[in-house]
Amino acid sequence: MTAQVDILIEDDRWTSLEPLATGACTAALVCVGLDPSDFEVSILACDDIRIAALNADFREKGTATNVLSWPSDERGALQDGDRPISPNLPMDAELGDIAISYDTCAREAAEAGKPFDEHVTHLIVHGTLHLLGFDHVREKDGDLMERFETEILGKLDIPDPYS
Repeated sequence: MTAQVDILIEDDRWTSLEPLATGACTAALVCVGLDPSDFEVSILACDDIRIAALNADFREKGTATNVLSWPSDERGALQDGDRPISPNLPMDAELGDIAISYDTCAREAAEAGKPFDEHVTHLIVHGTLHLLGFDHVREKDGDLMERFETEILGKLDIPDPYS
């Protein structure tokens, strides 16, 4: 029972992404009470040049970032701190797209003294939660998202990235 994760690798340094991404997406879906086998996530594994272009096109920020996500539908909570709206099957089976940059992930992991695979797993969990409507713009929404991230990562034997 795993999520369907379609990965397009544009940067050959992403040698271990498939098992990390499948595990992260599956764990996130299970944690929010969804059957991961019902859902699909698409991931673009790229570098800083590509993600900076995407960040400029979609967020009007011309700098590289670690991860971006594009949900297939608006699922955000109406009230700050409430759970997002669950996807409706079968029409919401495709949750959306995630882009992740090798360069920024590697730099951040090294700077924080964290294993690269753990940091990437955290960012894929983070991106998957965004696809599910979680956000961190409002304070209580951010607290809720962080709690879910910590719980999911704990189930994957990854330490709390926020402590």
